Order: sequence, then structure tokens, then C-alpha cells
Amino acid sequence: MDTGNKSEIDDFLSKMISNGAYPSKENLKFKYDQIFRNIDFTGKNVLEIGGGAGVFCFYASMRGANRVVNLEPEADGSKSGYIDKFRSLKDSLGINNVELIESTFQDYNPLDMKFDIILLYNSINHLDEKACIDLLTSPRSWEIYKDIFKRIHSMSNIDARVIIGDCSNKNFFPLIGLRNPIYKRIEWHKHQAPNVWTELLQECGFSNPAVSWTTFNSFGRLGQLLFGNRYISYFLISHFVLKMEKR
Repeated sequence: MDTGNKSEIDDFLSKMISNGAYPSKENLKFKYDQIFRNIDFTGKNVLEIGGGAGVFCFYASMRGANRVVNLEPEADGSKSGYIDKFRSLKDSLGINNVELIESTFQDYNPLDMKFDIILLYNSINHLDEKACIDLLTSPRSWEIYKDIFKRIHSMSNIDARVIIGDCSNKNFFPLIGLRNPIYKRIEWHKHQAPNVWTELLQECGFSNPAVSWTTFNSFGRLGQLLFGNRYISYFLISHFVLKMEKR
């Protein structure tokens, strides 16, 4: 599939919504725009680590990616239903170059395949939750994540982009001992700020960090303009997107 004209994108978004992948077409489009601004998928090999039902993977394919791999290690007995949702979306969209592999990143063997775009959206802390918690206090935990990023570096092409989306633990409410009224279930101590991931990635050969702060999709572009910075986000959800490159 080519990079997608306006009608193809609209058709893709409509199918995603009709299959229950997202509540609103406008919100989904805005979310894609927030995350993938300045990202060209044309002819690229894409790896998403912890891709769930494939909402981002299928978008990469629709925008012209060559091959897309979704690592989703859904545990036996899990009620998330990601794998079934992925298969349903794949059938509905008629996309054949997106593959779901039920594996952790640590166990995944890409053989001789190299990637141009590697996405970890709300999954970076799950690669090793305990190590993520202790990242700034335990040299061993730092080395665990350093080994993870070295492996990402080894399986990526020159000029590859790494995209990490997550909540920073630097948020007003948990820092004063209160529950965040917007994200009530987030365990903030299990997350790290973007500068921590930046430092680790730089040690592993990535450069040119660019951080943006995401806002609620329903706020649209005006909301991004007003609230899409680290100062306002500190009092909201502290959610960021970090992009770095392999040079």
C-alpha cells in the first residue's frame, strides 16, 4: 500500500472505529499526528514492542511501511484480548504485511532483519518493571536497560528512529502525595522522566533527542498549543513522546 491519500486515510480511520479500535475518528487521527509527526514510514521496517491490538502497527502499514512486526506477549489467561482484536482488525483492514509475534522483546529473535522505526508506546517500563523502578538507584538496573537499548541499537538500521511514549514520574500530584485525579490508576513510581531515557539511549549510540508533550486527543490542536509543554503537563498527565536517531 502507498503512503495513503486523504480518502484512503479516511477509509482506514473509519474501519478502525467501526471495529472498536478507538472511540472517535477525529481523536484517533489527532493521536497519530501527535506521535508520528515528522515520521516517514515509506518503505520502512517497523517494530513495535508491546503493540497490543496493533493500532499503531496498522497505521504504519497504511502509511507505506514495508514490513511491520508487533511484539505482544499476552500472557496465558489474560483478559486483555489484544491478540483476538489484532486478528479481527487485520482481517477487516485487509493488511498482510503486519505480523504479530507473541514474544517478549528479550526473547524475540529478528534473525537478519533490521528495523528503521522502533516504537515503545506505554510499554518501556514493562520491559523490566523492577529495573525501571530502581533505575536511578541501582547500577544493576541501569545496566539491564542499557543492555535492552544496546540490543535495540544492534537490530536497527543507520538513521533508524526510536520512539518512546510514556508518562513521566515528574507529576505534581504524586510528588505531593496525592492521587492524580485524571490518571487515577497510574503507579507513578514505575515510570521515569524523558531525560532518563535520553541519557540511556545516548550511552547506547542514539542521538538528537526530541521531546514533545501530549495532550488529550479531544482538545485537538488548540489543546496541543495551550497544554502541550512540560510545565502544563506537570499538572495534568505528564505524558511525553521521545524521539531519537541512530547515527
